[in-house]
Amino acid sequence: MRAITAAAAAVGLVGAGAAAGAHIWARHVEIHCYTVREVELDILPPGARTQRVLHISDIHLLPEQERKLAFLRHLASLRPHLVIDTGDNVASAAAVPVLARALEPLLRRPGAFVMGSNDMYEPGPKNPLRYFLPDPRPASMTEERDLELPTPLLARRLSEFGWKDLTNTRATIELGGLQVRLAGVDDPHLERDQFPAPLATAEPEHGMVLNLGVAHAPYRRVLDAFVADGSELILAGHTHGGQLRLPGVGALVTNCDLPRSQARGLSDWDGVPLNVSAGLGASPYSNYRLFTPPEATLLTLRPRGRGRASKQV
Repeated sequence: MRAITAAAAAVGLVGAGAAAGAHIWARHVEIHCYTVREVELDILPPGARTQRVLHISDIHLLPEQERKLAFLRHLASLRPHLVIDTGDNVASAAAVPVLARALEPLLRRPGAFVMGSNDMYEPGPKNPLRYFLPDPRPASMTEERDLELPTPLLARRLSEFGWKDLTNTRATIELGGLQVRLAGVDDPHLERDQFPAPLATAEPEHGMVLNLGVAHAPYRRVLDAFVADGSELILAGHTHGGQLRLPGVGALVTNCDLPRSQARGLSDWDGVPLNVSAGLGASPYSNYRLFTPPEATLLTLRPRGRGRASKQV
């Protein structure tokens, strides 16, 4: 009996040690392991030039996060043709001008953005167990302790060099003979999404068009609307890739009604490529990641007819 008790105690100690090690790794190491995930997609019209699209999301910036700021500045060296920001950029009002300075080289490139709830309300401490509920949102969508952020100022700073604000609207960007038609919605997590009405857009003489859907939170109703609208690529964030992933299990939660298997990376939604960014940060009250390092995504878009439709690198 003593031997069994000792063995059980040893197993308990090993388990506690593993949990402590995982916490240290998630909280102090992996949260800073910034990476660029590369994806190739053959979705452009035949004859179009290859285009590099940088997808950034869920930065959740605080002004003192120097390593994150250095990575944001580094992203300009990827020389993307188009930048898409799917929201949750800041975690405090003081971070807005700091973010704009770090992103300025990217802001000078063609780009577009939508907002997330954390661009509107400063995060507060929340019970992490609520994310396992069927709907983790509070009844009022925003909690009383959440403070409003200067969202209009953030929008001005992101658009001051020409980025398109896709809040429940559409926009068009010309990229070297390719007309990119963008449709975007306000944050579906706050139920602010109102799908934009079609625009009477003249067909370009070259006939080269890419239809792109952009949202912060990839709720099924929004993804279905993009598919029905003719989107050929959908970009979203919000999930943090699950933030905590387990080997053999994957993401534990998505914080929306997206299937857990699609919480990160490139997948298919009713025949349309869907890229969900795991994002670059997390709430300062849950600033950790396990088996889902912070990321930006570089999508290399090539003409159709080159073989297989997509490849994730």
